Amino acid sequence: MNNPPVLGNISPIIPAGSDMEKAIEFYEQKLGFTTIYQEDEPVTMAIVKRDSAEIFLQQNDDTYLAEWTTFRIQVKHVEQLYEELQNKGRGMIHPNGQLQTKPWGMKEFAVIDPAGVCITFFEEI
Repeated sequence: MNNPPVLGNISPIIPAGSDMEKAIEFYEQKLGFTTIYQEDEPVTMAIVKRDSAEIFLQQNDDTYLAEWTTFRIQVKHVEQLYEELQNKGRGMIHPNGQLQTKPWGMKEFAVIDPAGVCITFFEEI
């Protein structure tokens, strides 16, 4: 039994601000996620999922924490996702995060959620 460990998907827990309904609506309506779990009433934590990407939204209105939270999601067909999200509202694309090919071999773009968290969607080229 000499099987090496294999890492799988990562499910970040991120600050979602104080308005959980607004956060959940953003992830569902703008980013195309589905809420698969909610905790408490009113909601203090929710899990949203799209394909293999799963994110835990935690009620937390620490803007400093949110603005310094960032993570990356690997995507197949990143150009189509960029177009999809632009059609749902240009304001969510990070001001410096338009779709571009980076010197490290990734095509990527970034969005900012309502709490200030930066999410980069990328595809290896």
